[in-house]
Amino acid sequence: MSMTLVIGNKNYSSWSLRPWLFLKYHGIAFEEIRIPLYQADSKSRIFTYSPSGKVPALIDGGLKVWDSLAIMEYLAERFPKTQAWPENQAERTLARSVSAEMHAGFTDLRTHCGMNCRRLPAAKKLPDAVYKDIERIGQIWRQCRQQYRNRGPWLFGQFTIADAMFAPVALRFRTYQLETNAEARDYMNTVLEYPAIREWVEAGQRETEVIPGLED
Repeated sequence: MSMTLVIGNKNYSSWSLRPWLFLKYHGIAFEEIRIPLYQADSKSRIFTYSPSGKVPALIDGGLKVWDSLAIMEYLAERFPKTQAWPENQAERTLARSVSAEMHAGFTDLRTHCGMNCRRLPAAKKLPDAVYKDIERIGQIWRQCRQQYRNRGPWLFGQFTIADAMFAPVALRFRTYQLETNAEARDYMNTVLEYPAIREWVEAGQRETEVIPGLED
């Protein structure tokens, strides 16, 4: 029996994209249940699968896992061949740290630059706090790429959970035309050109639901 990943709108749900991308990258079979957010029955439907009432949620037999990072940590244990974290302890520590920083932080960027696959790329006026988030993300991407560029195109050379965590941010940088350094731009291109990301974006663009607060 394959696993089931419960997600929100592909146009808007950045948290849903993260474990979806991880599963796709590693070719792990799963079924997908999409529940559009902010509908009259959204919460009740999500609670059927997720005790938190939020997406994403992973169903594996009788086991439920919710929260993007928890899902990917579970998948890393379930499928050790994914090498979801770098093997070296120091590198693994850095990968976990930047992933946790993404998981818990950058709230100003997330608030003012929501993920929207349908939005035509264009800049908009942003509060100063957002530019601090942009600068810090650029620093992370530059540091990782400078250290690990000889191993491959991802943050730590090979694809890790850290890349899944930052993938929706690369989409935001394109959507809102956010300026960053050269290494960060190269990394963005790696993410944006990956076939599974294109598949997600195209599916999001075909969706018809509209959440007004996320359309600016």
